[in-house]
Amino acid sequence: VQLQASGGGLVQAGDSLRVSCASSERTFGSYAMGWFRQAPGKEREFVAAIDWSGEITSYTDSEKGRFIISRDNAKNMVYLQMDSLKPEDTAVYYCARSGGSSWSVSVYGIDYWGKGTLVTVSS
Repeated sequence: VQLQASGGGLVQAGDSLRVSCASSERTFGSYAMGWFRQAPGKEREFVAAIDWSGEITSYTDSEKGRFIISRDNAKNMVYLQMDSLKPEDTAVYYCARSGGSSWSVSVYGIDYWGKGTLVTVSS
């Protein structure tokens, strides 16, 4: 399984950006997906997740209301729409595939990681 993130770039604070993740997996629609990010000098952190159907999503408190995760199972794609970006959102963004249809790292783990895409937000 290959996951390829794309759509990163350099934006200004307050701008919007959508990053995408393409999966090569034929059964993509059976698994929950998540987005993580890693800022320079920091550990990788969870950002958002979506279940197999797209109906259940979860976010960290700092992203809730600014970021929206979505998916298109017909296209094997998952997206992260990011609005009102802040300099502290600067990071490499990674997509990840859960081991189950719901998102629970403690229960299902993460089976696959994609290569990240860099998002840089200037002040």
